[in-house]
Amino acid sequence: MSRLEKSEPSRALNEEQKKALAEIDSEYEARIAERKIFLEGEIAKALGDEHLSHDLRRQLAGEIAALEEKRELKKEKVRTGSVA
Repeated sequence: MSRLEKSEPSRALNEEQKKALAEIDSEYEARIAERKIFLEGEIAKALGDEHLSHDLRRQLAGEIAALEEKRELKKEKVRTGSVA
């Protein structure tokens, strides 16, 4: 941990940044939940079709990963002081 501090010293976040990070988390948690609800419903409908069920599960995993990546990029912009 101390080596990490030397190469990238941590910065204290101000209240505005903390609020922005919380808003980003909230927004993306809602988006992820929305996709999960929709695609898990589709997976349930496709119970008899293993191929379709598998494809929908892969789609869900991909969409969650993409949303999480976007969330982290937005959060990093807030942390570094770039436009969010």
